Amino acid sequence: MRFSVYQESHIGGRGMNQDRMGYSFTRDALLLVLADGMGGHPRGEVAATVALQTISALFQQQANPYVKGPERFLADACHAAHREIHRHAALHGLPETPRTTIVACVVQHGMATWAHCGDSRLYLLRGGRVLARTRDHSHIEKQIDAGRVPASARHTHPDRNKLYNCLGADAAPKVELSRGAALEAGDVMLLCSDGLWGVLPEEELVAALSTAAVERAVPDLLHSALRVAGAGSDNVTGLAIAWQGALDTPAAAGSTMISTESHTGGTTIAPADPFDEAEIDKAIAEIRSAIEKSSQLLR
Repeated sequence: MRFSVYQESHIGGRGMNQDRMGYSFTRDALLLVLADGMGGHPRGEVAATVALQTISALFQQQANPYVKGPERFLADACHAAHREIHRHAALHGLPETPRTTIVACVVQHGMATWAHCGDSRLYLLRGGRVLARTRDHSHIEKQIDAGRVPASARHTHPDRNKLYNCLGADAAPKVELSRGAALEAGDVMLLCSDGLWGVLPEEELVAALSTAAVERAVPDLLHSALRVAGAGSDNVTGLAIAWQGALDTPAAAGSTMISTESHTGGTTIAPADPFDEAEIDKAIAEIRSAIEKSSQLLR
């Protein structure tokens, strides 16, 4: 494989960075992961860290030198991360189980397959346009899909932060898998938290990643998001690769997972929505209740 990669994260205006990201690769396979701890309380970073470490460890165990069945691997790895978050909470006597969104992608044999829970996103860009994007597991996205709310309200609607799917909730997550996409030289993939995509218009993301190398585009986008959001900025995180081809290996081929707390140097492809309206309302209420309880405990 031949690719270039860059990742960076900033704490923004929050007291702690709850975003985690990393990549790992062998001769024939590449794993990208980004997690955004939920709830605005200190334990979100625990869930994000556990998820990142669990998925990375499973990849390193199974990628020999590639993963046999990337869809099954991603689904099983996300469920394993969910269980590990619960196990960590039980072992440490946490009053509430921490939660996190997750987006993860496996690239091998020139194909990209991804999975997600929540609203951390993956974009696949080609020729200056969005070829694919994950669909947020949020109340507002569901309303937009149903035609009840215009897409222009995505960044301003009062319900935009209500999620109905994540790792660490009482109910098991429903992992949404892509159908996979054949990559072409020049394709760019971006994994990012809502601190980035929720602040900058999609057109700006596409323009930056289509006209500059990822090692320049990603930091420029993150700094732009920080400027726009100002003092109230959320954690802002981006991980991007520029795909150069399926042949050969990177110069430093190996397996590395990098997790960071601070600065380090179109069309949605998705199956039918597995949630119904009742499940969404119940999940949103359960997640919001857990967040409120955690916030009260920290006062």
